[in-house]
Amino acid sequence: MSKKFIGAVAGLAAASLLVAACSSSSDSGTESSAPAEATAAASEAASEAMTEEAVAAGGKACVILPDAASSARWETADRPFLEEAFTAAGVEYDIQNANGDKAKFATIADGMLASGCGVLAIVNLDSETGSAVIAKATAAGVPVIDYDRLTLGGGAQYYVSFDNVAVGTAIGEGLVKCLNDAGITEGPVAYLNGSPTDNNATLFKEGYAAALEGAGFTPTADQAVPDWDNTKAGTIFEQMYTEANGDFVAVAAANDGLGGAAIAVLDRNGQAGKIFVSGQDATDEGLQRVLLGTQCVTVYKAVKKEAQAAADLAIALLNGDQATADALATGSTTDSEAGTEVPSVLLTPQPIFPDTVKDVIADGFTTAENVCATEELQAACAEYGVQ
Repeated sequence: MSKKFIGAVAGLAAASLLVAACSSSSDSGTESSAPAEATAAASEAASEAMTEEAVAAGGKACVILPDAASSARWETADRPFLEEAFTAAGVEYDIQNANGDKAKFATIADGMLASGCGVLAIVNLDSETGSAVIAKATAAGVPVIDYDRLTLGGGAQYYVSFDNVAVGTAIGEGLVKCLNDAGITEGPVAYLNGSPTDNNATLFKEGYAAALEGAGFTPTADQAVPDWDNTKAGTIFEQMYTEANGDFVAVAAANDGLGGAAIAVLDRNGQAGKIFVSGQDATDEGLQRVLLGTQCVTVYKAVKKEAQAAADLAIALLNGDQATADALATGSTTDSEAGTEVPSVLLTPQPIFPDTVKDVIADGFTTAENVCATEELQAACAEYGVQ
């Protein structure tokens, strides 16, 4: 590893300590960002500059993805977009998936660090496993980027994600819109939350609970789903539904997989489309349910922009260019466990209803062929201009 790169890492660590010393801690993870236009402009400028010149010798970019079961996005969106970004910049890379296995996550990290990674980006399975990997990388002089999920107490140098409280707010406000459009202004709601080991799930719930309760709706069931497991979600929601005798006006499900599990239970009980259900990630299945009216809203997160932002940070760190990395990270996220502020790139989510499904298609996230897969869906796609 070059002296220049080691010096850059040391400088980055010192800057992180300075930020921590000047920040105030909080009891829950919070996120704040600079205006979206400034962030986008900085990212675009950095991308162009780093593509035009060869990356300095500082090792390869390494990424550990979490699984392929909780959401299709990790393999169908994040991996190809990251590969595209690194390839365009001429950067050697290694992207692997832990497939939900914490031991495999650690083994992959050990192998990557031994094989010459100059920067490591991780999507943790939980903060404990992620922190152990970050500690090893830091000891080896390799900077770490928390990608999509913040590792509480981990000490990553940067964090790239969406404003996750805003994601939750979009879920909650989406449900409120569907309810109010149906003339419903109060009533019991169920919270089907993400994994208790994922800080994002905490932030999502913060957003949708505030939106729903602020609009006059009352939570009467509230359960987390371990590991974002859709099968477990179905079992958990069936129990919630039975205990409440189906007395919900809405279900705040934290992603499309959980939402789909809840809708399957509602469908068996003749309630699909009558009790409003949310989701997130704009999966093909989620978009299809939105078009057919069994799911009220999903939330689109432009993963390509998230992947590009992470790649830009990684390339800057490989170049030993802390100034560029700092210019990209215009936001800040509180690590509630460490009581520090993590420099962050925080992107803006978009709620998706039937009339905006076409926006997801237009952005290239999926295709009309994937979404409009049956005659019923083709009719809905024609009605809402999806092509």
